[in-house]
Amino acid sequence: MHYVIIGAGPAGVNAAEHLRKHDPSGQITMLMAEEVPPYSRMALPYYLVGNIEAEGTYLRKKDNHFDSLNIELKQGRASSVDTAAKQITLLGGETLSYDKLLIASGATATRPPIPGIDLDGVHNCWSLQDSHKIVADTKPGSKVILMGAGFIGCIILEALAARGVELTVIEMENRMVSRMTNEVMGTMIKDWCVAKGIKVMTSTKVTEIASVDGDDPLHVKTEGGETLPADVVICATGVRSNTAFLDGSGVNVDMGIVVDDFMQTSVPDVYAAGDVAQGKDLSTGDYYVQAIQPTAVEHGKLAAQNMVHGHKNPHPGNINMNVLDTVGLISTSFGMWMGVDGGEEGEMSDVDNFKYLNLQFKDDVLVGASSLGMTQHVGVLRGLIQTGAHLGEWKDKLLVSPNRLSEAYLASAQSQHVAMGPEA
Repeated sequence: MHYVIIGAGPAGVNAAEHLRKHDPSGQITMLMAEEVPPYSRMALPYYLVGNIEAEGTYLRKKDNHFDSLNIELKQGRASSVDTAAKQITLLGGETLSYDKLLIASGATATRPPIPGIDLDGVHNCWSLQDSHKIVADTKPGSKVILMGAGFIGCIILEALAARGVELTVIEMENRMVSRMTNEVMGTMIKDWCVAKGIKVMTSTKVTEIASVDGDDPLHVKTEGGETLPADVVICATGVRSNTAFLDGSGVNVDMGIVVDDFMQTSVPDVYAAGDVAQGKDLSTGDYYVQAIQPTAVEHGKLAAQNMVHGHKNPHPGNINMNVLDTVGLISTSFGMWMGVDGGEEGEMSDVDNFKYLNLQFKDDVLVGASSLGMTQHVGVLRGLIQTGAHLGEWKDKLLVSPNRLSEAYLASAQSQHVAMGPEA
């Protein structure tokens, strides 16, 4: 049996290791698009800061790790897949046959179609190569403009601030991290950044980047008519799943690759995992791209099991979960943090001390939550949402006092134990 994995990120690496665990004798080939060992994008900020060397981003630290597992790492990019012939064509024309295929090709950073976006000094921060360029082009005091204050943008923001640059953030939404915060919480994150000496411009966008002579090589023009000088511009305005090579393959693609409960695509023996896959959401039962590393790891493991053993391990779904450190301020969101129709909400806000907690209920079940500056509740929030525990009278108490979460969690756990009986 020849297993081929397209992609060498967390989903691909964990899938390869679990394929070897479940099939000690099968042939495993993992295609790497970049000419470096498999690495974690989540570690790139630590490299930008200087806390680790580039090698510190590698997912596996031992040089012979993949050789020891008889996993072949092959450098190359897929240009097309013939699912009828079970054959992959690589850029350059080389072909590779498979018995079972896992597509874990991840995502690519996008750039808005504005004049000057391809100038020297304008970088993404998505790959290790991008990070090398940013390290080379910035130093303490460099004028840096960061386009985008979403989840990825704020991770980069943290690292740039630690590099000591003069940082300006431009975000088109009316708040920071809009996909995991409401207006109250997103505005508090902005105020925190401003207090840390970072200029943050919301409800605006960059309309043009121009190259000029002089001390400031770039001029960035905004929708509001401002012109801002910059040494470096970093684009963190979004990503898209890498699916173009699947045109004509028969694999069903929506926002990502559509998969079933076993991580199989619309084509037999072809699976998908990670940032490229529209996987199942635990809270809603719907399928969408959930581009976070814990989900990618779980996808990879589950896909591997089903590739080897057949469809015996259905995917229960991943909880939508984000944990973000923005210059020392921790924010989280879980599940349906934006609420549900007919639901109820409990909220606690301490703007002066940058503390916020929001709970979303459907009947007496916690279905979503978001928090700021209150890390003590992170495990409880995830546990209550993931288990769907019925809170009974504690729901009404939490509507008034959301910070009593730990008490509610203990009460629900005790209630469940009693209901199951002393032998449970």
